[in-house]
Amino acid sequence: MAPTGGRTRHEHDAAGSRSAGIGDGSTLMRGLVVSETTGPDAVELRDGLPEPAGAHPWAEGERLLVDVRAAAVAFPDLLQSRGAYQHGTPAPYITGGEYAGVVLEAPKGSRFSAGDRVAGLSVWGSAAERVLAIPRYTVRIPDQMSWADGAAFFLNYATACFTLHRAGFADGESVLVHGAAGGVGTAALDLLRGRAKPVIAVVSSDDKAAVAEACGADVVLRTSEGWAEQAREATGHGVEIVIDPVGGGRFTDSLRTLDVGGRLMVVGFAEGSIPEVKVNRLLLRNLSVVGVALDPWEQRFPGYAPELVAGLEAAAVEGRVRPYIGHRLAMSEATDALGILDRREAQGKVVIEVAGG
Repeated sequence: MAPTGGRTRHEHDAAGSRSAGIGDGSTLMRGLVVSETTGPDAVELRDGLPEPAGAHPWAEGERLLVDVRAAAVAFPDLLQSRGAYQHGTPAPYITGGEYAGVVLEAPKGSRFSAGDRVAGLSVWGSAAERVLAIPRYTVRIPDQMSWADGAAFFLNYATACFTLHRAGFADGESVLVHGAAGGVGTAALDLLRGRAKPVIAVVSSDDKAAVAEACGADVVLRTSEGWAEQAREATGHGVEIVIDPVGGGRFTDSLRTLDVGGRLMVVGFAEGSIPEVKVNRLLLRNLSVVGVALDPWEQRFPGYAPELVAGLEAAAVEGRVRPYIGHRLAMSEATDALGILDRREAQGKVVIEVAGG
């Protein structure tokens, strides 16, 4: 998911900028700081950081402060560390776009109260003992959900849910998932388990194939073995939906993989390059290429975010989500969290155990 926002999210005042970065509160804490935007090697574990002040710049003045028990990093965090993410914040700042923890302070009249167990998207700042949360991107989590699972929950599952919403997915349709051992990929497989017929995973190694199978893939294909043709053979006519958080050179083959009337969902560009499409390919087989970016959708259709949050909370309470965590790091070793992503070693989610770590 690539959130985008309006003026209030980008034209931060001085207080907002301090909240986005290191902060100026009186309580001291520990956190992972990106000291300069030169990449993962610039991450440092620091003590004595001030608690974040004010409200998150995306929270429209509503201060929601969370005591962090676990945090997680994803591809946008890696981009931010290089100053390449359009919604990042200036260095020095605390990395980590996702968290799970306990509410310490909540806005008056909000749906949250001190003591609530919550998880959510913070965009930055989560890899610390306290974080400013964004109320509309925060969910309650049940007692049976671990802190690590909570940290691995919101971004990937919200992205996967919104992708299926934008695709108009109906039970029984065939779905191919790229990057199927990554965070978004494993969440999509989990949500499609038993619903897509079949759900096809595309991966690049034996280890990643095992992850995709564990997350519910019916068919697992390799990027090195003619996956596009094999996917068409697996369905007999091509797949109805492709979910692509990878981009790059496989984009054109994804179009070839689709059945007539198929939909290619553009979720991100983890491969690094942004592909282009020749629109005659769309015309000749009635194909659709659909972008997936939650925040502008929520801005235009504000009723969707509460619907999404309610669905995620229900899924968590009912035990219908099983986040795949491939890497658990204590805070003392978490300076390498972004490096794991950068080296493409990540399987599922990279989680930092903040409390006790």
